[in-house]
Amino acid sequence: MIAYLKGIVAAVSENVVILDVNDVGYQVWISGRDAANMPGRGQEAQIFTWMSVSQDAIRLYGFLEEEDLDAFKMLINVSGIGPKAALGILSVLTADDLRFAVLSDDAKTIAKAPGIGSKSAKKVILELKDKLSLEDAFERRLASSGMDSTKTWNSSEARDEAIQALAALGYSASDALRAVKKCEITEDMDTEAILKLALKQLI
Repeated sequence: MIAYLKGIVAAVSENVVILDVNDVGYQVWISGRDAANMPGRGQEAQIFTWMSVSQDAIRLYGFLEEEDLDAFKMLINVSGIGPKAALGILSVLTADDLRFAVLSDDAKTIAKAPGIGSKSAKKVILELKDKLSLEDAFERRLASSGMDSTKTWNSSEARDEAIQALAALGYSASDALRAVKKCEITEDMDTEAILKLALKQLI
C-alpha cells in the first residue's frame, strides 16, 4: 500500500495530477478542490494516497490533506458510494464541512456534489452519523481555525446542546461554536442558560 507520494508536479487537470517521483510518473486521481489548490507544474507536492484495485484497473486516489483521505475512506464504505462519487463530494465539501453536514442531517449540502442525489446524500448521513462525534467535529474546527482549544469547558453536554440549538435556528456551525466559546459557562448552567448567553453574542 502506498501511503503517500512526494514528488514534482508534472501535470494537473481537473481530476488528475501526474506526480514525478524519482523519474517515475504516478497518475493520481484527485478532487476538483485539490486540483485548484495543487502546487504549479515543476513544484513539489505531497499527496496522501489510497489504492483501488479492481478487475480492470489499478488506480491511485490522492489528497493534499490527510483528513480528506480519512473522509474519502469513510465515504467509500457507504453502500452505493464509490471512489468517483466520494471524490465528487470532496470536490465541493471539505472533510470538516462533510462532518457538520452529516451531524446536522444536512442532506441538501451533500447533494450539491456532482452525481449525488437526495437519496444518496441521506444514505451518507444514515451510515456515517454514528461514526462521527459532534465534540470531535467542533474540536477539529476549533483547531483548524486557530482558536484556543486548550481551554477547559464545563457543562459539556449542555454546551453541545446549545450549539445544536443555534444550528437549528439557522446559524452556521462556526458562528454557533464561536458564540458559545465566548460565554462564561459554569457547572450549574443548563442548555437554556447557555443558549441565552450565546444569543447575546450573536446580536
